Amino acid sequence: MIEGVIIEKAQMTPGHAAGLELTRRALEPAFGPGHWIRMQGPLRLGRRSELDPGLAVIPGGPRDNVAPPTTALLVVEISDEALAYDRRRKGSLYARAGIADYWIVNLNRGQLEVYRRPIPVPSCRYGYGFSAMDVLGPDDHATPLAAPKARIAVADLLP
Repeated sequence: MIEGVIIEKAQMTPGHAAGLELTRRALEPAFGPGHWIRMQGPLRLGRRSELDPGLAVIPGGPRDNVAPPTTALLVVEISDEALAYDRRRKGSLYARAGIADYWIVNLNRGQLEVYRRPIPVPSCRYGYGFSAMDVLGPDDHATPLAAPKARIAVADLLP
């Protein structure tokens, strides 16, 4: 649900499913115990918006988070057909909610898009965007803001 409107999701492709699982596996050792790598669970971003990101890293575990969380240390979308939607619409909502680290695993180009530093941007769909964006290729590594000692190979996220 985005701003009170229920949005129908497209059917998951095999590449999307593989990318989702590969990314979960890569994130687990980076964050370790005390963090839940949630796959497609609800994330409440205000009274009228509840998204189901591909993955969200949440402090604690399943028993600590019975109600939908309202923030995450890292949100990752695995994207192929919905790339523009994930960049603009979801990205603006994540920025508005103060998500400091938003990644898109771009299956179309075999790369990782890293969005950081949410700021007000009146021209964005929901009035917020990110002031920093990096594109990393399969030979690069990414470090989550909330796990500064971790080095995640972009190739490990790609099917």
